[in-house]
Amino acid sequence: MWSFQTDPEFQAELDWISEFVREEVEPLDDVLGSQWNIRDPLFEKLVRPLQEEVKKRKLWACHLGPELGGPGYGQLKLALMNEQFGRSRFGPIVFGSQAPDTGNSEILAHYGTDEQKEKYLKPLLNNEIVSCFSLTEPQGGADPTMVKTMAVQDGDDWVISGEKWFASNARFAEFYIIAAVTEPEANNLHRRMSMFIVPADSPGIEIVRDYTFHGEPEGTHGHVKWNNVRVPKENMLGGRGDAFVVAQVRLGGGRMHHAMRTIAEATKCYDMMCERVRSRETKGEPLWQKQLVQEKIADSWIELRQFRLLVLETAWLADQGHDWKAIRQNVSAVKAIMPKILHDISARALHLHGALGLSTQMPFTAALVNSHHVGLADGPTEVHKLVVAREILKKVEPAESDFPEYIAYKREARAKKKFGIS
Repeated sequence: MWSFQTDPEFQAELDWISEFVREEVEPLDDVLGSQWNIRDPLFEKLVRPLQEEVKKRKLWACHLGPELGGPGYGQLKLALMNEQFGRSRFGPIVFGSQAPDTGNSEILAHYGTDEQKEKYLKPLLNNEIVSCFSLTEPQGGADPTMVKTMAVQDGDDWVISGEKWFASNARFAEFYIIAAVTEPEANNLHRRMSMFIVPADSPGIEIVRDYTFHGEPEGTHGHVKWNNVRVPKENMLGGRGDAFVVAQVRLGGGRMHHAMRTIAEATKCYDMMCERVRSRETKGEPLWQKQLVQEKIADSWIELRQFRLLVLETAWLADQGHDWKAIRQNVSAVKAIMPKILHDISARALHLHGALGLSTQMPFTAALVNSHHVGLADGPTEVHKLVVAREILKKVEPAESDFPEYIAYKREARAKKKFGIS
């Protein structure tokens, strides 16, 4: 049975989240720096009380299952929640669902030792610390098979050397989860790397500089050198050569959460666009009465609804099977269309605000840049389109002859045979 109705009890929670985010959380974006700078005194003063309200409401870290102290809401409810608190930079961290900590917590829950869970996972889930996921490198970009950072075994330790790039939140992190080559001779390129957990204060970790992009309050994407960083062998997460397997624990859900928050950001731009065209006049008539303006509004609404339904369907499928690999076609489809939705809607909003829209007084240039960000993070758009095409075509059998069975003369012959027409 199909249904597009949220049960009343959960809808009440969504209504509370919506008002709470708009009234209490969104203003934080205008007065605070990085949302991962949890040691900032203003973070303690302004964010911690809001987190406590969320916890009292039992809406904290809802991506976690009961075994980790969460309600285990599932992807569909998470999608509906993210659609609200994704309106603000601080929304995810106020609700305990910020990247990359959500994905790293899942890795630790699956592969960490009891000691590691006590030392890292528990405070991470409570937002007493934040973390960094470190995979990409300057020379490799989006291709993880080009990772050059090496981990060499030396007695009971591994020694890690190399460079990592765009290691988000590296400067604030208490620990890193890092991928490094341990099996350089493996024939399978996807079996060459292993994953490690490394304390951020380990000797030899050097943050060369931090990068930022327009719309971020400060640089937090680290270029990090690893100069013979020594870690004990028990810090390997999973087995030797298992880095890709370990990473998949976090990627499916992470991609979906990006999409859910993209709905929120695009909707925010759309709402501003609608208010603008209702408020302005040009050439002797209200702006909204211009046909080309109406087309922009209509296209934006239609695209948002289509994207939202794709995200919710994929979230529902995840809840049914709990297997990201089985629905990777859907996840990749979400990831592939997400940048275009945000780009097109924010570009229309910018255009209809005129010079004001181009200025930093409006969020549209930041949203435009972020559309490219979400098109690169967790695999570029092109890769995900290839995944969608491959998954589709796996299920299609090729024609056995040069002329397909759907050619007209063959269809006619089959139809005549079926109905006994000579």
